[in-house]
Amino acid sequence: MRADLLALGLAATVSLVAAGPCDIYASGGTPCVAAHSTTRALFSAFSGSLYQVRRGSDNTTLNIGTLSAGGVANAASQDSFCTRTTCLITTIFDQTGRGNHLTQAPPGGAANVFDNLASATGAPVTLNGQKAYGVFISPGTGYRNNAATGTAKGDAPQGMYAVFDGTHFNSGCCFDYGNAETSSRDTGNGHMEAIYFGTESFWGSGSGSGPWIMADLENGLFSGANPKQNTADQTISDRFVTAIVKGEPNQWSIRGGNAASGALSTFYSGARPSVSGYNPMSKEGAIILGIGGDNSNSAQGTFYEGVMTTGYPSDATENSVQANIVAAKYATTSLTSGTTAFTVGSSISFRATTACCTTRFIAHTGAAVNTQVVSSSSATALKQQASWHVRTGLGNSACFSYESVDTPGSFIRHSAFALVVNANDGSKQFSEDATFCPEAGLNGQGSSIRSWSYPTRFFRHFNNELFVGSNGGPDTFDATASFNDDVSWVVSAGFA
Repeated sequence: MRADLLALGLAATVSLVAAGPCDIYASGGTPCVAAHSTTRALFSAFSGSLYQVRRGSDNTTLNIGTLSAGGVANAASQDSFCTRTTCLITTIFDQTGRGNHLTQAPPGGAANVFDNLASATGAPVTLNGQKAYGVFISPGTGYRNNAATGTAKGDAPQGMYAVFDGTHFNSGCCFDYGNAETSSRDTGNGHMEAIYFGTESFWGSGSGSGPWIMADLENGLFSGANPKQNTADQTISDRFVTAIVKGEPNQWSIRGGNAASGALSTFYSGARPSVSGYNPMSKEGAIILGIGGDNSNSAQGTFYEGVMTTGYPSDATENSVQANIVAAKYATTSLTSGTTAFTVGSSISFRATTACCTTRFIAHTGAAVNTQVVSSSSATALKQQASWHVRTGLGNSACFSYESVDTPGSFIRHSAFALVVNANDGSKQFSEDATFCPEAGLNGQGSSIRSWSYPTRFFRHFNNELFVGSNGGPDTFDATASFNDDVSWVVSAGFA
């Protein structure tokens, strides 16, 4: 290892500012050509904008920068800007100066619609104790740049790393970050080289039940040279994961590790897959986040930071980058805010705050969830239907799930964005869709109840029915009129 590279890596363990990941890559001879993060600067001297948010109240945008050169994002500026409204991440800026910014992914071959934008508040974390926000990708959400410059094309060498949430994944196609087609269409084997993270196993898999770090090379997720399985590609589910894929002519690697501690492991390093089209490669140089090359957008995951390089980085360079990431001290923080009304085991009720409906409470009739007029003199059956036991979140213990008092074992969940009450089937999907994170009411009253798995969406009453609505979204129940009132609820003791 060169002395200057080692010095940069060691300095990175002391201070975020001493050397950023892209400084380390440059010292190793493989400079960054794209650098994206909503949490921190990836160059020691970077003090520009990391990302842009747009608020729902007036569609005004704000660029979020760093607290200092080479430092952590200024989350306080976002929090102030987004007070009592919703905010979406519209742009993730490229820190290299090349303009390789990520914006809303356009229609493609698999999903012929513009993808959704991510909530600006769906993935709060801390870095060295300072608050920041990641990019929480729900199914249907994605970012892209089909006109990137400097990225690898054809069989040219490149490196990539990303920091993900190792507990937020699914088996959908495809939660990727990296090099893809410039047309948003599948143009054949070898036209992509991106990092994949999740449990999709149709094309390939690693050992155990996943999730795995794999390479999306188009028409195949590869864990090694074998098209189907590389048992050396281990399941990796740390809360914060460093994922690496790099490739050059007839050589590529998968590496990964815990982004909060320890070193990288090499899960594969060797020849290209033994399938036609992958040697030589035909990379096109677009950049994607959260989706596949043809805009396949059924995956989920959380992204905090990532880069693409020119040239094939050495393991030593990547090891120093890993030391820098660990030194950033990613840690979890509260997913709930502004409310103390939720105690696991208690019975609660939710009263509407919209002027028309302040005598109405969230209740259910069978599986259907609605609002009904309820009072202390109501029938016992109705009072039970309007009361909910607070449980630890089935899909994330940092949030909550709400169990029906009159139908034990059944929970509020969303199905096609309508709220229903169903018996818990124990599936991962049910658990995630029945988990909700309360925050201060968007209209200044009570609490707003945000979906954990779709954090742009909140409990909303519309024509007395209940949905998880997004401010200004595509459905009728997403209408902006009275949105803040309709998603704010006074939470008090249950009727039963």
